[in-house]
Amino acid sequence: MRKTLLFLFAARLWAQDPLSLREAVRLATRENPAIAASAAGTRASEARIAQAHGGMLPKVNYSESFARSDNPVFVFGSLLTQHQFGAANFDVGSLNRPDFLNNFQSQLTVDQPLYDAGETRHRVRSAELGRKMSAEERRRVEMEVIAGAARAYYGALLAAESLKTAEQSVRSAEADLKRAESVRAAGMSTDVDVLSIRVHLSAVTEQRLNRAADLEVAKAALNDALGLPLDAPHVLTTALAPLALPAPGLDGLEKEAADARPETRQTRLATNLAQTQVDAARGALLPQVSFHAGFEADRQRFVTRGGANWLAAVSLRWNLFNGSADKARIVETGEVVRGAESEERRAGSAVRLEVRRSYAALQASAQRIDVAKAAVAQAEESLRITQNRYEAGMATVTDLLRTETALLETRTRYLAAVHDQRVAATMLESAAGRLSADSEVLN
Repeated sequence: MRKTLLFLFAARLWAQDPLSLREAVRLATRENPAIAASAAGTRASEARIAQAHGGMLPKVNYSESFARSDNPVFVFGSLLTQHQFGAANFDVGSLNRPDFLNNFQSQLTVDQPLYDAGETRHRVRSAELGRKMSAEERRRVEMEVIAGAARAYYGALLAAESLKTAEQSVRSAEADLKRAESVRAAGMSTDVDVLSIRVHLSAVTEQRLNRAADLEVAKAALNDALGLPLDAPHVLTTALAPLALPAPGLDGLEKEAADARPETRQTRLATNLAQTQVDAARGALLPQVSFHAGFEADRQRFVTRGGANWLAAVSLRWNLFNGSADKARIVETGEVVRGAESEERRAGSAVRLEVRRSYAALQASAQRIDVAKAAVAQAEESLRITQNRYEAGMATVTDLLRTETALLETRTRYLAAVHDQRVAATMLESAAGRLSADSEVLN
C-alpha cells in the first residue's frame, strides 16, 4: 500500500512538469486511444496479406476416425481396404449377413492448387491495397489527433490568458473604485459614481469567475485530447503569441493536398482495389487446375490387422455456366470502379476547398491580430488619459467605465485573434496533408 501511494505521488509530480505544445502533441500520439486503434487495424491488414499468400500453398490435413457396423457394403469395403479379404468372405451368407466389423481409419491428405486463374494473386493484391489504405487511415487519425491536441492546447492557453485579462480588469476596477471614493471624499463627485463603479466591479468579477470555470473545462479537454485522465495537472509553457511564418502559396498547398492528403490517397487506392475486383471477377471464367494426394490406413484393431493405400490425382474445374452470375459480378465490379473514380474526384475537390477555407482563415486572423494589437494600445492609452481626467474632475464616471469596458473587449479580441491564427495555421498544415509531430507550426 505504501509503495502504491509513493508511486501515485511520483506520478502526480511527473504530471506537473512543464508541458510545451510539441511535448503535448508527442504525448497525444503515444497515449491517445485512437492511435492504438488505427495501429491495430494496420496490423490486421498485414495479417490479411499473409492469409492471401496461403492460397497457393499446399493444404495438409490429418484425420482419425472409428466406425463399427454390420452393413454389408461397409464390411465388404472395409475388409478390402484393411487387406483382410479372403476366400471365405465370398460366401453368400457372409456377404449378405456379415458380422460386425471395426474400422480404425487414418487419413493424410495434401491439396495443392496448380493454377487458380489468378484468384490468389488478386487476393494478395487486394490485401496489399488494404494494407496501404490502413496505413493512410492511420496517418489520417494521427493528423486528427495532432490537430485535436493542438486545438485543445491553444484552447487552454486562451482560457488561461482570458482569465489573466479578467483578473487585470478586476484589479483595474478596484483601483477605479478607490479613485472614485477619493474623488467623492474631495467633494468632486457623488455616491452615484461610486455605486456605478461597484456595479462594474461586480460585472468584471463575474466574468473572472466564468473565465476560471472555462479554464478548468479547457484543461480537461486538453487531457482528453492527450489520452490522459481528465484531472491530470499541467503547466503549459508555450506562449499564446502570434505565429511568425512565411505565408505559403495557395496553389502549391492545393496541389500538395491533392497528392499528400490521406483521404485522396485512400480514394485512389479504393479505385485500384475496385479494378482488382474486376480482374478477379473475370478470372472466375477461366479453368482451375489442382493436385490432390492422400494416404489412408484402415485397421480392425487400433494398430494391427490392417492395410494402407494411397491416391494421387490432378483435376480440372471449369465454370461453363452458373446462371450468368459471373457476368453479373463483372458488371457490378465495373460499376464499383466508376463509383470509386467519382469519389476520387469528389475527394480531390473537397480537400482543395478545405485548403482554401483554412488559408482564408489564416489570412483573416493574421490581419485581425494587427488591428486588435493597435486597438489594445489605443484602449490602454485612452484609459490612462481618462483615469487622469476623472481624478482631475474633467471626465465622468461613464467615460471611465466605457474606456474600461473597451480595453477589456480589445484585449479579448486580440487573444482570440492570436488563438485563431495558431489554430488556422495548424489546420492549414493538416489540410495540406503534412501535419506531423515535427511540423514547424507547433514551435
